Amino acid sequence: MKTIKGPAVFLAQFMDDKAPFNSLDGLCKWASDLGYKGIQIPTWETRLINLDKAAESQTYCDELKGKIADYGLEITELSTHLQGQLVAVHPAYDTMFDNFAPDDCKNNPKRRTEWAVQQVMNAAKASQRLGINVHATFSGALLWHTMHPWPQRPTGLVKMGFEELAKRWLPILNHFDTHGVDVCYEIHPGEDLHDGVTFERFLEATNNHKRVNILYDPSHFVLQQLDYIEYIDHYHEFIKAFHVKDSEFNPTGKKGAFGGYSDWIDRAGRYRSPGDGQVDFKTIFSKLTQYGCDIWAVMEWECCIKSPEQGAKEGAPFIKNHIIEATEKAFDDFAGADIDKEQLKKILGL
Repeated sequence: MKTIKGPAVFLAQFMDDKAPFNSLDGLCKWASDLGYKGIQIPTWETRLINLDKAAESQTYCDELKGKIADYGLEITELSTHLQGQLVAVHPAYDTMFDNFAPDDCKNNPKRRTEWAVQQVMNAAKASQRLGINVHATFSGALLWHTMHPWPQRPTGLVKMGFEELAKRWLPILNHFDTHGVDVCYEIHPGEDLHDGVTFERFLEATNNHKRVNILYDPSHFVLQQLDYIEYIDHYHEFIKAFHVKDSEFNPTGKKGAFGGYSDWIDRAGRYRSPGDGQVDFKTIFSKLTQYGCDIWAVMEWECCIKSPEQGAKEGAPFIKNHIIEATEKAFDDFAGADIDKEQLKKILGL
């Protein structure tokens, strides 16, 4: 068993034009003062990291790591959620996902994909230079628009979709392997990797590539009505990153899992700050510790009710109070005794 590391915080949702949320120093001091020990860095935020430079310069990475360490913090993972999303985009989503790309890639899906692939590959080298062996990202989606299909999906479509997704990711995965970094896909609605079955489809399509792993976030499973506890039993060996985010699902006679196109506040399924929703974090932390998952517990704030400032303030002690110090001894060791082979035979009546 291993003790989960933490508390840590994903900085993406806290970025702002106002201090202290507009600079790396400001956010580091803020996070440290709240009791966090680690930060997950969104690499699309140039105010936090220059990803291209980090891939090229060990000096830059050493200075970045040192600056963060001065605040008593570690980098838990780099994140390329937005760039990973752009590795695979169905044309129906081109206009909306162009917002994630630089101006010279907009209205040019081929160029946008090439940029995204290079960005994710840069994160592999940057992670290695920073001494990090896990990375957080999204898979992107070619099939999501067929999730609840009408008319029905043609035979072979899903197989072809995952083969194409794997084709796009295999060069990236091989690049991460060269640099000794695991790719942790956040299993998430809107992605082709959104549950256990789709993770297994992708794993098979990549020939069980050893760098294919999971960022586990139970909040997304509550909204799917998937057993997020049993999920750990099935996939614990792949869970190498962890978002602590809560959610709730309260269906009514008018709305359910699909939400009726409502805003988050009015949906049956919605994300909440840790401790405010329905996720059983006590059992989750126990399971992850029992299985020896060597991970950081990273608070991700996405709540339609509570402010980010309050969510962050409460998040650090919430995680700290859930972390289990893995025991190195059995509780009944005191009752044991040294027994030789002859004594064992005697106990068995032999």
